[in-house]
Amino acid sequence: MNDRLLTTPIVIGNNTSVTLELPLECFHGDDAFKYRIYTFTYLLVFPVAFLCNIGALAVFFLQISRRNSPSCVVMMNLAISDGSFSLTLPLRLVYYFRDGVWDFPDWLCRLCVYGFYVNLYTSILFLTLLSILRWLAVAQPLRHRSLATPTRSLFVCLGVWLFVGVSSVPFLSNGVTNRAGLPRCFEPSNFSSWGRILILNYVGVAVGFLFPFFTIIACYSRIVQHLTARSGLNSSSPSSIVRHRNRQRSVHLVAMVTATFLLCFLPYHVIRSLHLHAVCGGWDCDVVMALQRAVVVTLCLAASNSVVNPLLYYYSTRTFRDKMRDAHSSLLSSRVGSFRSGLVLMRRRNTT
Repeated sequence: MNDRLLTTPIVIGNNTSVTLELPLECFHGDDAFKYRIYTFTYLLVFPVAFLCNIGALAVFFLQISRRNSPSCVVMMNLAISDGSFSLTLPLRLVYYFRDGVWDFPDWLCRLCVYGFYVNLYTSILFLTLLSILRWLAVAQPLRHRSLATPTRSLFVCLGVWLFVGVSSVPFLSNGVTNRAGLPRCFEPSNFSSWGRILILNYVGVAVGFLFPFFTIIACYSRIVQHLTARSGLNSSSPSSIVRHRNRQRSVHLVAMVTATFLLCFLPYHVIRSLHLHAVCGGWDCDVVMALQRAVVVTLCLAASNSVVNPLLYYYSTRTFRDKMRDAHSSLLSSRVGSFRSGLVLMRRRNTT
């Protein structure tokens, strides 16, 4: 019976602990569902996230005038984060295609786990920084010009990378484990550490999600209040039209960021916390398995933020859209030109 039970000691006082025994099926009895969902999601996410974020970086580099914009600096860091995360997805796909057998070195397993959390929380903080910059640009343009310089934005982004990178170091401890005689990855190596994982979860929820989320809500509310107060001052002058368009883009940006939080990040953090409580609290096995399925689905939503962010660049930045249209037009013209040259060659061959 011991090979079918997982013992989980939970500390409930200064010197008191109880040992919970959970059936092995509560953790691994539904692996087929998990592998199918992850495989389907990453097959969709990988090509789109990789191509869109690499393309976004190329467009940002081509925007010589916009490259010195604080928002552009933040978006470039966000694209680097999403593009780097997408490079780990092929390893995950091979693992799930192999039904949970890890054939790569241990350090690659640790790097994949670490990369997911670094991408998750750098994305959250970069989106928060974008919302703050937009609030300053709309509500306090003079302070925005003096405070939000490209150099300062770059230093803040480097600070985000450093903070998240150091804070995520504990996830490097989760490497290859041996289960059923096979090397596994993305599974807890020590089931006696669930209590510590629960504490780390709440630190991540508080610092990496709740604080940024409430900051974004505050920025959104202030922007809406400012635009509502200024709505009666509209005129038909060119400068007023430009300001109106800028305000519209500001609302679209913050609305899209808020929607990203609600769709990609909120469900994952809520369900992950419930699942950890279920494991540490020794809840019924059926509840644990149901929450595990929910964690799988919400984790896929969290991973899909690397696909959603390029949409944010496109719809919130006019020059980004213009560059994308120029690239599309040049691609079409090159195809038409090659097609016409092919027709000319065929006609010459037919006449000869």
